[in-house]
Amino acid sequence: MEMYRKLHDYKAGTPGEKTFFVEMWDIGGSTSHQNSRSIFYNSVQGIILVHDLSNRKSHQNLRKWLAEVINRGNTRDFCNGDYDSEVFAGIQIPIMVVGCKADQALNLREKSPTARSSIAEECGADEFNLDCHQVKHISPGSTNAVKLTKFFDKAIERRYHREGGNQGHITPTMERKRFFKTSHVD
Repeated sequence: MEMYRKLHDYKAGTPGEKTFFVEMWDIGGSTSHQNSRSIFYNSVQGIILVHDLSNRKSHQNLRKWLAEVINRGNTRDFCNGDYDSEVFAGIQIPIMVVGCKADQALNLREKSPTARSSIAEECGADEFNLDCHQVKHISPGSTNAVKLTKFFDKAIERRYHREGGNQGHITPTMERKRFFKTSHVD
């Protein structure tokens, strides 16, 4: 498991722009970490599901991972540990689906890297695919970079602007608190 930190400019380019410290956790899919993953799911404000476009099983496992995160590691309450779109309907956690190794998927003819995954459609999630040979896929101003910015903005709004929160007032101390986690799927 790895942790990444970044500064994110919430509502960049607007009068309401603020800089937030975002903490992301890469929760690996290894079975050796199965019992400890759930401790990272308690205060999830957003989910980034990453899968390998050159590996069909990786894409099929997205449902399992989403069910695990939503149910905070207790998959027995879900339909055999699978994601159920009806159960998810009431949960408003921002989700991003990222396919990696698009260059290899084209070579293997596994999947068209432009095809939208069913899990992304069901969740209303943004999605994009990355080619490890094309840096421009995530460069500033690209469509994918804009999708990521919107995702982080939604996660910040979920943390600080939801009902019962602090009514939209963000203090500098609160900006530094840990509030975001992500899930990485191999």
